[in-house]
Amino acid sequence: MQSIEERITQLKSEFARFNDWEDRYKELIRLGKNLSGYPEEQRLDKFKVRGCQSQVWLYPELKEKSLHFYGDSDAVLVKGIIALLIKVYSEASPDEIIKTKADFLKEMGVVDNLSMSRANGLASMVKQIQLYALAFKTQL
Repeated sequence: MQSIEERITQLKSEFARFNDWEDRYKELIRLGKNLSGYPEEQRLDKFKVRGCQSQVWLYPELKEKSLHFYGDSDAVLVKGIIALLIKVYSEASPDEIIKTKADFLKEMGVVDNLSMSRANGLASMVKQIQLYALAFKTQL
């Protein structure tokens, strides 16, 4: 299993091949389309991410000392952003998640062209992932 840092390095490499925002945008949408299904029974208000312009659900599950995330959104770009975050943070320990800052999103050119409301939503998603990691850390 790859570490978060290895996944970030791989994603940075993949996104480095895109010269402009339009190509990154298309890749994010592709990631969103390939996101595995969200468990319908978990489409609850308590799993909605607050601070997002669109509807966003983020559901955590602890499996063998690693957190696994499931996400969904009613907006295609946001669904792609969730997919990117899940690729990075899912299957990692709570400690590893807590230690990993989201600087890589700016380095990958994801943040620069987001509207203020989308950037705030992204920050809310990252914050929610960090909060889940803190909560599950106490259960280990």
